[in-house]
Amino acid sequence: MASESRLYSFSPETKTALRKFRLGTSRAKDPQAVIYQIDKKSLEISKADDEVYTDMSTLGEELPDHSPRFILLSYPLTMDSGRLSVPYVMLYYLPVTSNSELKMLYAGAKELMRNTAEVNKIIEIQEAEDLDEIEDKLKGED
Repeated sequence: MASESRLYSFSPETKTALRKFRLGTSRAKDPQAVIYQIDKKSLEISKADDEVYTDMSTLGEELPDHSPRFILLSYPLTMDSGRLSVPYVMLYYLPVTSNSELKMLYAGAKELMRNTAEVNKIIEIQEAEDLDEIEDKLKGED
């Protein structure tokens, strides 16, 4: 972890936004998702845009076809037992069409992003269509 934290960086604003998002989504009634990317030159991890996505299909439309992304997702759902659960996970979007350099860049930052965002679970997805099954993946992992 020490080497990753020297290689990749988060601005103070990004760290604040990560914490605020985590704390602010635990009571949300709708899914909440934000997309993070890595700047190839500075290796700074930051939000890809200022959107908070509440619709999985809209989120899918925003994902690039050939570049990985980290997506923080808070997804309220009712379990089979009737209990309300709001899993907070990181989606590791890794399209098969990504080049090796980008794959290695994101793979190297995955654990640092997980720890900084204070996420317990990482779910890997390879295409935007995988978002359609995210609720099943979340329910199956309880």
